[in-house]
Amino acid sequence: MTDSPVTLITGGSSGIGAAAARLLLARGHRVAVTGRDHARLERAAESLGRPAGLRTFVADASDYDQVAGAVRETVSAFGRLDTAVANAGFSPGGSLADGDPAAWRDMVLTNVLGPALLVRAGLPALRETRGRIVLVGSVAGFIHIPGSLYGATKWAVTGLAENTRRMVTGDGIGVTLIAPGRVETPFWDRYGAAPEGPMLTADHVAESIAWAVGQPAGVDVNTVVVRPIGQPR
Repeated sequence: MTDSPVTLITGGSSGIGAAAARLLLARGHRVAVTGRDHARLERAAESLGRPAGLRTFVADASDYDQVAGAVRETVSAFGRLDTAVANAGFSPGGSLADGDPAAWRDMVLTNVLGPALLVRAGLPALRETRGRIVLVGSVAGFIHIPGSLYGATKWAVTGLAENTRRMVTGDGIGVTLIAPGRVETPFWDRYGAAPEGPMLTADHVAESIAWAVGQPAGVDVNTVVVRPIGQPR
């Protein structure tokens, strides 16, 4: 157990993050997850059975001190860090024409600054293990959605992934962007309802994350776009 890989996932109390934590734990990883809400983290830990290989940390993905603290606590608890998964992100709904500007700052900071802060905080430990960085983006970071500031944040994540790869590949660190299409998660709660049509599940996306994390040493898979069959764009 002490030699098993260690993965830190931001935004791991629900949705894709929680599904990835469950799958990686089942495959022998030790896993740390962060989230803003202590009660939601507790429920997530309970649903995972509170295994010895799980740690939870209350941390805001857009606050460097909190993110760096979660990285330090993970390394302190498990002795290493092999993978950092920047998963935290959300949309308040609406467009540039009818959305709530008061909610935009928090979204931009979480979706764009958050992954950058995790990269910054995790780099020293990841250099030691020649580990991996996984950024959870979106198909919205490859296509234009009219008036979508959320989509613009995901275009930023797409760029951040390649910028990061070019920075760290000489250190032996892999970088993978996972860009899912429509996923059946609490993401849609702010929209009132999920859109009609086929959707992935959080478990489907978790499989893509685990596949990227499980690549052999020396293999760097950079971009994985995964849509449900039937999603046209």
